[in-house]
Amino acid sequence: MQPVFERFLERLWDSVDEVDFHTALGDVASQFDLLAFAYLSLPPRSKDKPTLISNYPAPWTARYLEHQYQSVDPVIVRARCGGYPFRWGSALPGVEPSEAEQRVFDEAAQFGICCGLTIPIMDHRGNFAAMTFAADKRDPVFFRVMERYEDDLPYIATCFHMFVRRKLSAARIVDGVPLTAREYECAQWVARGKSAWETGFILGITQRTAEFHLDNARRKLGVKTRSQLVALLIDSKSSHR
Repeated sequence: MQPVFERFLERLWDSVDEVDFHTALGDVASQFDLLAFAYLSLPPRSKDKPTLISNYPAPWTARYLEHQYQSVDPVIVRARCGGYPFRWGSALPGVEPSEAEQRVFDEAAQFGICCGLTIPIMDHRGNFAAMTFAADKRDPVFFRVMERYEDDLPYIATCFHMFVRRKLSAARIVDGVPLTAREYECAQWVARGKSAWETGFILGITQRTAEFHLDNARRKLGVKTRSQLVALLIDSKSSHR
């Protein structure tokens, strides 16, 4: 099992966008014979869009976000209370769902999401996320997998969340300007005193590619030198504390 975790962490380290993270999560889930997964991270401000990385049917995820089901989804409501991973089916054990909550369960079932295991994630900054592994029926095999890997799945969920927060969060906005993950990463390493060559070596890209991303970031921010770019980056980090 150790090689699976090591490969997963390598994939997370190399990921720069949602497509990369989706692939990394899909690969590790398949190693555990888990076919359906969903990672949902709620933003600090309710008006902002949640981060949803999932292989659920696209029509369902689009409907879920469009109708803001995260505010009434009983699984998410339960997960926001924190605690240990929990199982669910057509309802939560011991909980009588409201009409709106039952509608979420019923609609999800129409798309083959009938039961699952959800792992609440609360990081040290108070950010909330949940990782769910789901199945289209109450298959004993599915729940045996849950039992077998009950100690491993929370670790996977937490690592995934940490890397997503680090690489996809709004912290990539510098002086009100959004940078791509690569632009931000390159700027971060330069701010730590690394040259373009060293930055490229660390990130596994060429020096020319690193310089390309740095120049793009500089142009977006309207500064002429990399020193000015670094100054803006440092000021932006200070303002987010």
